[in-house]
Amino acid sequence: MRELLAFFVLLLPVQAHAQSRAALSSQVAAYVTVDASTFALTHVRVVDGRGGPAVEDQTVVVSDGRILALGPSASTAIPPEAEVLDESGKTVIPGLVGMHDHIFYPAGPGHYNTLEFSAPRLYLAAGVTTIRTTGSLEPYAELNLKRAIRDGRIPGPKMHVTSPYLEGPGAFTFQMHELESPEEARRFVAYWAETGVDDFKAYTNITHDQLAAAIEEIHSRGMKITGHLCSIGFREAAAMGIDDLEHGLLVDTEFAPGKEPDLCPPSGVTREGLLSLKVDGPEIQGTIRALVDAGVAITSTLPVFEISVPGRPPVNQMVLDAMAPDAREAYLTRRAEVGASSGSTMPQLLAMEMAFELAFAQAGGLLLAGPDPTGYGGVLPGFGNHREIELLVEAGFSPVEAIRIGTYNGAAYLGQLDRIGTLEVRKQADMVLIEGDPSTRIEEIRQVRIVFKDGVGYDSARLFDAVKGTVGTR
Repeated sequence: MRELLAFFVLLLPVQAHAQSRAALSSQVAAYVTVDASTFALTHVRVVDGRGGPAVEDQTVVVSDGRILALGPSASTAIPPEAEVLDESGKTVIPGLVGMHDHIFYPAGPGHYNTLEFSAPRLYLAAGVTTIRTTGSLEPYAELNLKRAIRDGRIPGPKMHVTSPYLEGPGAFTFQMHELESPEEARRFVAYWAETGVDDFKAYTNITHDQLAAAIEEIHSRGMKITGHLCSIGFREAAAMGIDDLEHGLLVDTEFAPGKEPDLCPPSGVTREGLLSLKVDGPEIQGTIRALVDAGVAITSTLPVFEISVPGRPPVNQMVLDAMAPDAREAYLTRRAEVGASSGSTMPQLLAMEMAFELAFAQAGGLLLAGPDPTGYGGVLPGFGNHREIELLVEAGFSPVEAIRIGTYNGAAYLGQLDRIGTLEVRKQADMVLIEGDPSTRIEEIRQVRIVFKDGVGYDSARLFDAVKGTVGTR
């Protein structure tokens, strides 16, 4: 009877998924390596995303886009019609949920190129099956890309599109609109909510009154808002009801000497104020308690800070190969300049940010993960997501804890935990098959072989090969 109930529970999603599978365009189908409606991955190691230890010698059965069964290979029944893939020695983890995953790339001072071709392929190739774009400069392009991926016309992750930046006076690029009043902030929110965005983001120069109005309007619509703030400190934003704060301690201006209301102090002043404090001291601990008590999430974006540390990150040839020649040259030139700088405080600041994120999570805070592929071009979609998970381990999380942050936590914030974020029966089969064991050697998370999105298996190597020499231009 239990098996019969499971069949009927799965029946409706099965039919809907079968239609989407049949509708895949030729440019999507070119990357598909597993397209059986029912298949089993046998003798795999499973990291289920809930933070517990890896479980050896498991079988995962997928039927029409959802996980039908998961358990020991010796006792898990496999339907007779299933395609069986013996993946001994490999690991299956949930699809990554990238929570600060832009579609654009820094292409010069104050200007960004939208990467409709390379970004979605890179995210999917890396095992990132869901993204939140977390600030849009080309919102119509992102909304159209989301639809194209959803309809099977373009390969890529499921997209949660964030609004254009809610920004006040002093935006650093003409691609951002500058709000002039709280009333305009409300109209801005209403327009973009009705146009179809999934989330909102406030930016560095927004005023207190504008942010308060935006939060009220957004929450009245049952939606959420995150922020990369500067004019407003973390505790003030938490008291106003913001849902999430991007980047963590290194952008929190509440400790900047001489901080004035609604004004963004220079980054050097902000960081000078932080370096005079300790993460386990009363000031920062007070901020952590305020954020946790208010239920405010923090999005970790460690890779975008790491590229400003001399000698980091280790050179990754696959990253260089993905870049267009001009983008590669610009990145390597800037990297050399960072490496030649002396007296940089970034090593201490990166260590401080890591300690803050660990303390925040240990205090009960919801820590999210995303690379923020911006900076001066050294953080790329997909590759940056892997590096984010590796840096969380460097910060003091265990590998399985870091994987949970990159899967379960993102799904929980998005309200999608009933569908994605963990490997469980009846959930969507968003999974990553990895050569090796990232539960003990986190760097092996890069060794992606097949990425399953709704049970369709995509060849990671083919996707990576398709974007070589394009990042920065398309």
